[in-house]
Amino acid sequence: MEVIIFIGLQATGKSTFYRHYFSTTHELISKDLMPRKGKESRQVQAIDIALSANKSIVIDNTNPRAIDRSNIINQSRNYQVKIIGYYFASKVSESLERNSTRTGKALVPDVGIFATAKLLVKPEYSEGFDELFYVQIGTAAEFTITPWRIESTDGT
Repeated sequence: MEVIIFIGLQATGKSTFYRHYFSTTHELISKDLMPRKGKESRQVQAIDIALSANKSIVIDNTNPRAIDRSNIINQSRNYQVKIIGYYFASKVSESLERNSTRTGKALVPDVGIFATAKLLVKPEYSEGFDELFYVQIGTAAEFTITPWRIESTDGT
């Protein structure tokens, strides 16, 4: 079983990526699909239910901070699963542009994207990930997936 954690700004292609790559094999857990109140506890419950039923899952939220991810990772470790992170690389300007084409509930207020950008920290293996990948969205929702590069402190 796998727990896949998406990490990135709004409007970086996370939900489209899920539909393209995981919709037939992994259950979707997204706070965007939950009622406003109690989203965190509902997510915890949904993770437990899915993993108890031996289902692989994708957590499709922005998950910008290590603390956001650590709660999911710690909970998931109880089930002996592989934990994989996908970091959706994007510039704020690109997210704002893609977001401007959305309508209805999918349209995120610009302030939400700016707020997430201030919190966004790239994931690290030390958080408990078994695998990490970069994802870049191209034109027509084409994705480039590359293995995580561990950057050294001396710039090499």
